[in-house]
Amino acid sequence: MEFTLEVVVVPVTDVDRAKEFYRDKVGFTVDHDTRIDERFRIVQLTPPGSGCSVVIGEGIPLPGGRKLEPGSYQGLQLVVGDIRAAHAELVARGLDVTEPEAVAPGDGGTFMHFSDPDGNGWSVQEWTVRADRPLHEFLSEQARARADDGGGD
Repeated sequence: MEFTLEVVVVPVTDVDRAKEFYRDKVGFTVDHDTRIDERFRIVQLTPPGSGCSVVIGEGIPLPGGRKLEPGSYQGLQLVVGDIRAAHAELVARGLDVTEPEAVAPGDGGTFMHFSDPDGNGWSVQEWTVRADRPLHEFLSEQARARADDGGGD
């Protein structure tokens, strides 16, 4: 059985400000903005090409009645095939993003970072070898190759 990660709830203080940020500065598509009642609103945004969306909103129910603290998420990660082109696009949109930096040798080792208005931290990673297919396909291929080489998991 496959389990796909399709939605991540990101805690924010101001839904309209966050919606504008993710749409206009980061380039996410607004899938829907739905107000159920005066207490409950969901805005779903999806990065171009992604199978996983981000949800921001008001009154979103969480397991155990927990509450997420705005700005508490760090390490949310986007993957691109060309980090220099992505950097130029984000800067042109007015996003304050760090310069790309190679932190490890080889493909997959170059990153840049930004934060949303509440301080939720994002990384952008460059993977040129898998730029044209979903990450799960690439990782499955790598796992099969390791198993074929006797490396296992």
